[in-house]
Amino acid sequence: MTVSAATLSTRELLVEGVRALRLDLDSAQLDRLVDFLELLAKWNRTHNLTSIREPAQMVTHHLLDALAVLPCLLDVGTGGGVPGIPLAIARPQWHATLLDSNHKKAAFVTQAKLELSLPNVEIIMSRIEDYCPAEHFDVVISRAFSDLRTFVEGALPCVAEEGRLIAMKGAMPVDEIAALPATVDVESTPALEVPGLGASRHLIIMRRSRGSR
Repeated sequence: MTVSAATLSTRELLVEGVRALRLDLDSAQLDRLVDFLELLAKWNRTHNLTSIREPAQMVTHHLLDALAVLPCLLDVGTGGGVPGIPLAIARPQWHATLLDSNHKKAAFVTQAKLELSLPNVEIIMSRIEDYCPAEHFDVVISRAFSDLRTFVEGALPCVAEEGRLIAMKGAMPVDEIAALPATVDVESTPALEVPGLGASRHLIIMRRSRGSR
């Protein structure tokens, strides 16, 4: 017997997806992820943070899409808090800095941090080009932020010497990879299987080129 997504609750869809990703999340973390989606949906009615509004799609396209990068952080262009908020919930031992220059989006993730009690999240309202962190990051990640070259040129100054830049992409961005500056090397391009998404997903994992260290 098969059960359609329409008959499952948001939490049940999340539980199924987390199980398919083989992630070890406890009940409190799952509840907090559902709370985040409910808050995102509430704010979205007024502030249009995301074009995705159907609950099942929000689970697959936001929560599971973000969680699929684990275990492979400055979140550049965090928008509605994805992937930063789901990753911070799933990995409370990480310190996640969420960066966005848009006031309403920064206001939303600030509210999400407060309502979801996420002490490991820091929100910065700034363009990446203008951001000068006191300490460099081990990982800088972005989703739907820009082309790879623009992402690298803006974010590379924020990355520790042995750190990584990670771009979440759909289909393999062959032309964008070819246009990358010589300051970075592409380390790997793993394909991701996001439960229920039915679309291509890749990570482009980059590091400083040896000549630029």
